[in-house]
Amino acid sequence: MTDSSTNETNDPVTPETSRRGLILINTGPGKGKTTAALGTAFRAAGNGMRVLILQFLKGSWHYGELDSVPALGTALGSKEDPTMVIKQMGRGFVKVGGAETDPEDLRMVQAAWDEAAEAILSEDWDLIVLDEINYAIGYKMLDPQAVADVLARKPEMTHIILTGRNAHPILIELADTVTEMREVKHAYQKGILAQKGIEF
Repeated sequence: MTDSSTNETNDPVTPETSRRGLILINTGPGKGKTTAALGTAFRAAGNGMRVLILQFLKGSWHYGELDSVPALGTALGSKEDPTMVIKQMGRGFVKVGGAETDPEDLRMVQAAWDEAAEAILSEDWDLIVLDEINYAIGYKMLDPQAVADVLARKPEMTHIILTGRNAHPILIELADTVTEMREVKHAYQKGILAQKGIEF
């Protein structure tokens, strides 16, 4: 029988010695992957942590979080040095399903990843959300091994959240926590359009 209060060396595990930055993945076909990541980001910011949210593909629509994140980040920090920052790094929807990917979308994804990798290794942020990065990898716009290599080198206390459907097996293996969203039913099946404040 294993005693959950000790580790393999039989030393007591205390909250101080067991704390470390986590890699979390929100994936699956259901709604709520980005929403869950944003909820964690708001929780982290409320606990005085510095949060960076990079949205890999979003860019053509104006989402509600683009207004609420800067407001909260400035309220907890300052206008010059906000606690919470969000950046849209894409143009919106990209060509998939057999269509040739636009070179500009490839360039933007690579630029987003370059910025993300630098941020991950910088120790400037306590939590970094890589929103929709799983889509970029799934669309073969980004090498999953390159992402895994950077995540494996992240500072010990930095938390990372990756969102998007079809998370790559390499990243699932590396992650500490993986949550799969499963759709039971959705309003669009009744012909109801996306609702402001709920979907965007």
